[in-house]
Amino acid sequence: MKTIKNSFILLVLLSFLGCKNETQKTVTEDGPSDNEIKENMKKKEVVYQVFTRLFGNTNTTNKPWGTLEENGVGKFNDFTEKALQEIKDLGVTHIWYTGVPHHDVITDYTEFGISNDDPDIVKGRAGSPYAVKDYYNVNPDLAVNVENRLEEFEALIERSHNAGLKVIIDIVPNHVARNYQSLTNPEGTSDFGAEDDKTKTYDVNNNFYYNPGEAFKVPEWKNGYQPLGGENHPMADSKFEEIPAKWTGNGSRASQPDINDWYETVKVNYGISPDGRKDFDELPNGFENEDYKSHFEFWKGKTVPSSWIKFKDIALYWTAKGVDGFRYDMAEMVPVEFWSYMNSHIKMKNPDAFLLAEVYNPSLYRDYIRRGKMDYLYDKVQLYDTLKHVMQGHGSTDNIPPILDDLSDIEHHMLHFLENHDEQRIASPDFAGSAEKGKPAMVVSATSSTAPTMIYFGQEFGEPGAEDLGFGDPTRTSIFDYGSVPSYVRWVNDKKFDGGQSTKEEDKLRDFYKRLLNFTINSSALMGDYQDIQHYNHQNTEWYNDKVLSFVRWSDDEKLIIISNFNADNAYGFELQLPEDLVQKLELQNGEYAVKDQLYNKYTSTLKVENGKARVRIDIQPLESFILNIEE
Repeated sequence: MKTIKNSFILLVLLSFLGCKNETQKTVTEDGPSDNEIKENMKKKEVVYQVFTRLFGNTNTTNKPWGTLEENGVGKFNDFTEKALQEIKDLGVTHIWYTGVPHHDVITDYTEFGISNDDPDIVKGRAGSPYAVKDYYNVNPDLAVNVENRLEEFEALIERSHNAGLKVIIDIVPNHVARNYQSLTNPEGTSDFGAEDDKTKTYDVNNNFYYNPGEAFKVPEWKNGYQPLGGENHPMADSKFEEIPAKWTGNGSRASQPDINDWYETVKVNYGISPDGRKDFDELPNGFENEDYKSHFEFWKGKTVPSSWIKFKDIALYWTAKGVDGFRYDMAEMVPVEFWSYMNSHIKMKNPDAFLLAEVYNPSLYRDYIRRGKMDYLYDKVQLYDTLKHVMQGHGSTDNIPPILDDLSDIEHHMLHFLENHDEQRIASPDFAGSAEKGKPAMVVSATSSTAPTMIYFGQEFGEPGAEDLGFGDPTRTSIFDYGSVPSYVRWVNDKKFDGGQSTKEEDKLRDFYKRLLNFTINSSALMGDYQDIQHYNHQNTEWYNDKVLSFVRWSDDEKLIIISNFNADNAYGFELQLPEDLVQKLELQNGEYAVKDQLYNKYTSTLKVENGKARVRIDIQPLESFILNIEE
């Protein structure tokens, strides 16, 4: 959708965010200014996360604990030119192929020289994508020809690029599979732990932590759990040989971890001793203000722990193959100095690399962005959690603007989402119970900041994640089991990727996402300034309430007010008001301006400016949002 020159677009999203009380800061105390960000980032980005093994699988058996042969599996080759173009046309700029690196699976590939994986240390039958067994190759499940699995992924990278999509894959730095073994190490690299001194609990250059003299023991199974659902399997014997025992991925030091520990993985040592000592150089004071080139220079010639080098080599290996960025699992469990080292090396090879990290502690956000040189972090514990509460009918939209205000100095770096593989599906009964309730939140999520937006495959169809496939729990689409995603199977339509079997409701919802996402990636205002009008209207507007949310976004050639109604039952009508200071910033003169919604191009109204203030009549239906364009 083209922007309208010399026009004012008021994005009125009532359901959206109760924005900040002031516009974004022009200059931050640390790091690049907002203006510098805007110069480098002309339009918003949209990440489409797809669980690779589920994408093209049209087998609908979905048997609990079903095998690959029973339940089927998607392949790299399912991402055809047609499929990728449809994803691109949804309004997507980046595609995150989740589950690509070779992780543990309970499928026999020994004829290809791949060792079998033990069900006692694998979650599910298809295995967790976060228990990586070989970082220099890809999941054999995803290949038509297992021997050529790497070449098939390289071809997918090329097809993705040809479709105009940038490619993201996972790197899981905090832990690796218990039985890590790479078959395809490039010359000069070695496996994690290959050179470790296992007689020591800790050494700065050990890749793992050990319990010398103790053997690993499989967890004691509880609550009726049995590997593979209790199937008689020759390796499911509650035994796994590991001497000495390694510390577990979530930090458990027990030789026999608990069933709730990340027992399928082992924790990677980054040069931090068991008592918390850092055995590496730390960044000088003020280095949070330096760019990645200065960080790269800082680490030149310095001795760093072995694990740092191994993960840096892995990232550069995939960068050289054309991967455009990485999503880092549980990044806050790894020291920030490593990220300075890792990310500065990546940026030296690809300055435009997209580096997204999972960090859940708000007190660490600025450290990992400024000193760790992350591009983006999940805005999970603040915006996502608050939006979820509102969508469920419990929370107030008044809680949203303070979050945006609190993050205003790093707003560009806080990626917004409503679904991903870790979270419940919006349509699941334990979340909102209806995909329609996600629409106002999606408008707010996608338009309230300059940060990228992320959606999870199937979200655009209202996928509820209702299947019980074995290890994974319903309400989330399982990442551990073989299976298919019903709403996606209908859209894939026997590999036509045309929605030929989609329901009318699924088509309508996807159309909403397509309209919204394409608007965001073409809007200059959404990379511009922001001001909250929620608080002002609460004080001054009759019938305004905390089930709606409104804010304003603007640039030199586009002015937007966004309004969203989160109430699923009630429509509202009121005279939405803009305060004097905002009218001045938008350079609105006394008089009347025609306004028109940009999502569906149906709703029109009139903005009246008088004595420095402005008001526009809004009549908004349940779960409706408007993006209003004001023309002179």
